[in-house]
Amino acid sequence: MQMEYVTIEREYGSGGTEIAERLADKCKIACYGAEIMEFAAKELHISVAEAQQHEEKITNSFLYSVFAMNQIQTGNTEMLSMDGRLYVAERNAICSLAHYGQAVFVGHCAAEALKDKGNVLRVFIRAAEEFKNKRAVSVYGNDEKDAEAVCRRFNKKRAKYYAFNTSKKWDDLSNYDMVLDSSRLGIDGCVEAIAALLVP
Repeated sequence: MQMEYVTIEREYGSGGTEIAERLADKCKIACYGAEIMEFAAKELHISVAEAQQHEEKITNSFLYSVFAMNQIQTGNTEMLSMDGRLYVAERNAICSLAHYGQAVFVGHCAAEALKDKGNVLRVFIRAAEEFKNKRAVSVYGNDEKDAEAVCRRFNKKRAKYYAFNTSKKWDDLSNYDMVLDSSRLGIDGCVEAIAALLVP
């Protein structure tokens, strides 16, 4: 079955965003990453910087996560914290952008937002620690001595955000249809592997 949409969750430094952008360019389709948060921030009448701060403050509370998921499912978002409302706004953004046609979505629990569609390829990009640390320095400009800690911090943040909004583990590979190691396949190899499954 060939896919209409690709959602990509990725370890920090694995090149997931670059893979998404190259994939979109190769297949001549849209790619949405930072745009999702921009859309959500606009809906909530807050700045992107404020939205990012709310993502940072997400609680580890399992009980609150269950409560939030229940409120979202019943459509009662007024009882949610700004963290929960931000997720709802991001989900709305993803669903709205999907109406424009074939696309790649990076992060923001996009697979969960599009779970009712049957033509979504859920991808997770991982990589060896050395590869991620090198990219953290060469691509993202982190200090070499801090690279490993930065990777851990971002991955912890992504895992917490994913768990809060989906009640699932971010790095549970059973949540994905395709798991690629960019340190073994290379950025271009990952692009080619995903592109082969997209609707031409």
